[in-house]
Amino acid sequence: MVNRRSFARAFAAAGALAFAAGALVPAAAHAQKPLKIGFSMALTGGLAGAGKAALIAMEIWREDINKKGGLLGRQVEFVYYDDATQPAKVPPIYSKLIDVDKVDLVVSSYGTNEIAPAMPIVMRKKLVFPSLFGLAVNDEFKYNRYFQIMPAGPEPKVDWSRGYFELAMEQNPKPKTVAIVAADAEFPINAATGARKNAQAKGLKIVYDKTYPPATTDFTPIVRAIEATSPDIVYVASYPPDSVGMVKAANEVGLKAKMFGGGMVGLQFAAIQKNLGPLLNNVVNYDFWVPEPTLKFPGVNEFLAKYRVAAKDKGVDPFGHYLPPFAYAYLQVLEQSVNAVKSLDQDKLAQHMHKTTFQTVVGEVKFGSNGEWARSRVLFVQFRDVQKDNLDQFAGPGKRIVLYPKNWKSGDIVYPYRK
Repeated sequence: MVNRRSFARAFAAAGALAFAAGALVPAAAHAQKPLKIGFSMALTGGLAGAGKAALIAMEIWREDINKKGGLLGRQVEFVYYDDATQPAKVPPIYSKLIDVDKVDLVVSSYGTNEIAPAMPIVMRKKLVFPSLFGLAVNDEFKYNRYFQIMPAGPEPKVDWSRGYFELAMEQNPKPKTVAIVAADAEFPINAATGARKNAQAKGLKIVYDKTYPPATTDFTPIVRAIEATSPDIVYVASYPPDSVGMVKAANEVGLKAKMFGGGMVGLQFAAIQKNLGPLLNNVVNYDFWVPEPTLKFPGVNEFLAKYRVAAKDKGVDPFGHYLPPFAYAYLQVLEQSVNAVKSLDQDKLAQHMHKTTFQTVVGEVKFGSNGEWARSRVLFVQFRDVQKDNLDQFAGPGKRIVLYPKNWKSGDIVYPYRK
């Protein structure tokens, strides 16, 4: 015969255990809920080649961090949408990410024109905003939770081209005149503004200073007009298709400037390097990382090895020297910050990012008060001994010699650009 009191006590105990177990399920489930990072990315349109390469790098970081247990014990998940290199698409994407997708953290798309439109949305929500290669975006917004991984420097517009002009003024004889030409778009205009200030500070006379429409395809008339002013040096601020056109036109016209290049986006990409080949020789242009022996930061070669495997047959830059290490690094900054404060509290994250020196695959990163690098590390490199139709030559050292800054220098300038 069953003892009713014993049965009742056993039933009550079992019920309590069941309740306790049930109460634990939501907490355990929450602990395993993915941590979502949201962003837009240029996967089609003019910046798609770089955007796709950046995404590959970001996915490598996600795989690496999830193998280590994720962030805050949660596996990392990406939520992203193609902004098609169209700034107008960016604000609704970030609104959806934040309000509908309920992402935990956000990072930026690639490029000035795609970062700036996201700023008002991110600022309204008071979110930390690690950003990927925007030039002087925060000059206007002055947002204290903005952090730029591109090493432009504390005065980004001026720091961007400072090295180009410092190199020029070290030559003998010193140049006296400069031509400045830029695409009529936000990044090139910002770059040209800084170049103008650097030229004036060095006492150079500006003999040509014009923009051209983004739809321009024939650059020969522009280069002829520049050549007619007989500038000693030429500073170009351009996007990839324009950069190709300008280099080809300079060779066709026989531009006699002693220095040519400066702020040309695209000359960092392997496909464009192969396309232009020897036409690149002696061009001096900005860059951020090249496979020179002076730039072997801890972890960068291991990252690039993973990138080359992941990028194979994807129609992107096979070497990943330009944007991918920085796309990985801006997530490293976020990772190290979350782990340090053990929280997603945006104020705590921002405070940590402002005061910390981060160790990344692109070296040490320290942010200034405006979210730019506290110290500029814009490289100026010179193409040297480039051969025709040879992609593999760009995989290793010797083709892009680091001229500036001096502490990263790997060789001396060839001057003038054309003899």
